[in-house]
Order: sequence, then C-alpha cells, then structure tokens
Amino acid sequence: MAQVDILFKEGEHEVLRFADLVVGEGVQANQFCIRRHERAALIDPGGDLTYTPLNIALSRLIKLEGLEYILASHQDPDIIASLPRWLMHTRCQVVVSRLWSRFLPHLASSYVTGQMGEALQSRILGIADRGKVLPFGDSELWVLPAHFLHSVGNFSFYDPISRILFSGDIGASLGGEEGEVTDFSDHIHSMAGFHRRYMASNRACRLWVSMVRKLGPAKIVPQHGGYFAGAQVGRFLDWLAELDCGVDLLAEDDYRLPAESALDLRVV
Repeated sequence: MAQVDILFKEGEHEVLRFADLVVGEGVQANQFCIRRHERAALIDPGGDLTYTPLNIALSRLIKLEGLEYILASHQDPDIIASLPRWLMHTRCQVVVSRLWSRFLPHLASSYVTGQMGEALQSRILGIADRGKVLPFGDSELWVLPAHFLHSVGNFSFYDPISRILFSGDIGASLGGEEGEVTDFSDHIHSMAGFHRRYMASNRACRLWVSMVRKLGPAKIVPQHGGYFAGAQVGRFLDWLAELDCGVDLLAEDDYRLPAESALDLRVV
C-alpha cells in the first residue's frame, strides 16, 4: 500500500509525497505531486517499479486528464523510465534538461518514428541550463539549476505557493529517517557516502546552496529518504556547503592500472 503524505495544503493547492511504492530489490524512491485546482504536476515519477502503484494512488486523488507536467530532475531510470506509460495515458508535457531531451526517445521506442515521433518531440520541453519559470494555472513552477549535483544536466523544482524545493538526489538518504528529519546529526551518516560519491564537487554544492538560501524554502524534499523542514533546512544547507565530494576527493591512486594487468605499456 502506498504511503501518501500531505506536505502542504491550503485551499485548492496541495503537495503530496508518495513513498514505499518500490517492492523488491529496487532502490526506494519518493514521488511528488503538486495539485492546484484542476491542474497537477508530477515530479520524478520513477520507472516500471513505481508506475502501477503510483498511477492507482494518484488517480484516487486527482483527475489524470489534468496532469499538465511531468518534471524530471535528470535522466536516470528511477526518475523517468516510466515515461512511455505516462505519455500514453495522459496529455502531459515532460520537462527535462535540454541535454537529456535528445535521449528520452530511447525510453519510448514506439514513439520514435513518423507522426508518433513528432508527437513525442512536441511533448518534451527541453530546458536550457539557466532554468525556466513554467506557467501553472494561476500560479507558476520554477525550474532551478542544479547541474553536476549527481547529473551534468540536473534541475531542482520550486513551488512558490508552498515554498517547497524538490531537490532530486541532493539531500538523498538511504537507511536514515523517513518522513521529516528530526535528528539531523544522526541523519548525516545516511547521506554522507552517497553525496561524497555522486555530487561533483564542493564548488557545485556551494553555488547551489547560495542560490537556495535566496529562496528561503520552507522544506527541501529529496527523491530518496527523509526531507528537511524548519531549522533542519538551514542545517542541511550548512552541511552541504562544507562537504568535500566528487573530484575534491580524487587522487592519482584512484586512476592506477590494475596490478594484474597483462598489458605491456613500455615505450618501444
């Protein structure tokens, strides 16, 4: 049974978090829906492991014909591999980095040629690196740069009504607190290894943090694990801004040849 959390609700504006949809060995992931009146946006809907339970849970809460956007922070399978099904069963536009928009047809082979191929391209909204403000009924959604923070073409999404920042893999955790994080110090161990490996550099982290501080989000909700609210938002941003990761940690020893290599690399 899907776990559905209401992250925000005010009048006809609602933000929903779906969790525990992955059964088996797949990596657990969160999916998010923003509903405003009759319109909806779905964030990082996942792949085949999540499509059916998410579709069932979502259809109980919104009218799927009102699904205007699917927002994909990047191109990974746990983000957007269910694309063909959403294209078939809804009229949504798919919002993704322009870098990855050329690759999405690989996930939807039945749409690649002829008129179907043209139809697919017309539904993919490739976003330039600087991001974009998307109209969303009488409101808007912000697409914000998060490049090199797990993916070379990466975006965060911000809902100015709820003041929630959807951060994708930034802030992701495995094995830590689920739901709202209450003990940040204890939660660090579930984020540290992932961020050291998957975030490109401290420079990228600091630039993203500087941008996010200007927003002053009420919540930061990642695609995996728990989310940050209130004072924990600042604690997370402080931690990320100081994190050495990615290329900061590389040394010559990380690029050595295998000891058992039979190659003869002597110059003749």
